[in-house]
Amino acid sequence: MGLAELMEIRPGITAVIGGGGKTTLLRTLGEELAQRGRTVLLCATTKILPFHGLKNLDSPTEGDLRAALAARGLVCAGAPVSGTGKLTAPEMPMERLSGLADYVLVEADGSAQRPMKAHAPHEPVIPLLANQTILVVGASGFGQPIAEAAHRPALYALLAELPETAAVTPEAEAEVLRAEDLHDRIYVNQAETAKALAEAAALAKLLDCPVLAGSLRRKEYRQCSQ
Repeated sequence: MGLAELMEIRPGITAVIGGGGKTTLLRTLGEELAQRGRTVLLCATTKILPFHGLKNLDSPTEGDLRAALAARGLVCAGAPVSGTGKLTAPEMPMERLSGLADYVLVEADGSAQRPMKAHAPHEPVIPLLANQTILVVGASGFGQPIAEAAHRPALYALLAELPETAAVTPEAEAEVLRAEDLHDRIYVNQAETAKALAEAAALAKLLDCPVLAGSLRRKEYRQCSQ
């Protein structure tokens, strides 16, 4: 079973937030859906690097986007961020974008390449029309001090009720996730060892939402909870 099916990705807008692996998750889902003959748009509401090997459109018109989707099935689009090489939110409203592609997969968060994340009041930037929000947790953060593993470590520590020197555990991550309550589903990435899979399973037992774990790099996925 593919990851898109396991995650119950539905037509329309899906938002991806959290820690390490969001961009890879977008591409993995996009490629799976495009292989089924669907049109898929990858974009961001924050900032994202263009995808190597894909068609990346800077500030496309509606006609440009329709033509690219018809020709390729899977494209990335956004407005260029001056001097960074990155793209931010497309200039067209999300409602229009969702009418052009079968699926719109949106990176709606930044984590400074940290595996864990706590969110400031202005984060994440989830489109109002999103039918699902998937939060990514990087298993490499388990066992690391909060100060090293988490983006916005002071806030993470506050929500977890721990010092920043404390190690991230499934229990600490669950405290943060429950306090923020931003997600519909969790994907634990980088779970490539028995220990990491056990930590993902321990996290799943503490949450009341679907949790999957595995490795986007290896294209390995398993359900931890329904």
